[in-house]
Amino acid sequence: MTNDSNSNSNSDGNKSDSDNSDITVVHVMRHGEVANPDGILYGRLAGYHLSELGRQMADRVAEHLASRDVAYVCASPLERAQESATPIAKAHGLDLATDGRLIEADNVFQGKTFGVGDGALKKPENWKHLVNPFKPSWGEPYVDQVVRMMGALDSAKDQARGREAVLVSHQLPIWIVRSYVEKRRLWHDPRKRQCTLASLTSFTYQGDRVVSVGYSEPAIDLVPAHLRAGAKPVKGKDKAFGA
Repeated sequence: MTNDSNSNSNSDGNKSDSDNSDITVVHVMRHGEVANPDGILYGRLAGYHLSELGRQMADRVAEHLASRDVAYVCASPLERAQESATPIAKAHGLDLATDGRLIEADNVFQGKTFGVGDGALKKPENWKHLVNPFKPSWGEPYVDQVVRMMGALDSAKDQARGREAVLVSHQLPIWIVRSYVEKRRLWHDPRKRQCTLASLTSFTYQGDRVVSVGYSEPAIDLVPAHLRAGAKPVKGKDKAFGA
């Protein structure tokens, strides 16, 4: 398996002239920025929608994919994913499908603040949830995320066989399934995830086998610096919690 995560002409799943009908590309988009002024880790909570900037990000990704041979668009049931996927489906004249397997990872800190120097981590009653980062003990096991996300990817590949599909999901499940495919350990430093808002992680299948993974950021100029991959958290800044 090859990894096309570096910036090049194939980084977001472009096909070469030598490709044939056995090649299918499944792009997995992380949704755009969410309106979350209180800094809540919103997780699977309903009622969290894209901000105006997030809608601009969604439109940018739709423009980026407009010329692609997209045959299937599907999203997590959460509002922010549905809203991010809608412009893409519209651009290709497709109905938007929903797959619960694309949902955000479950998390015991859902609904709590999770800021820098304040919030849930300062409360001793929450420390019991932090004992095992390898599982992790605070939420949905990584292995369970792999199983459901691989199922969603395989279903999309079958729906768009020989063409391209777009799935819209959330940062942690996307990063976990990519780590699995690229044969990395699943436990990790969250600050080092390469999965920026409105990014595309693109899985290229040959037949039923993933042969490469690409990564691109069509809306990176719209992403605030403190929300980009590797950025240090800044106290008082809005964050994409539960993204």
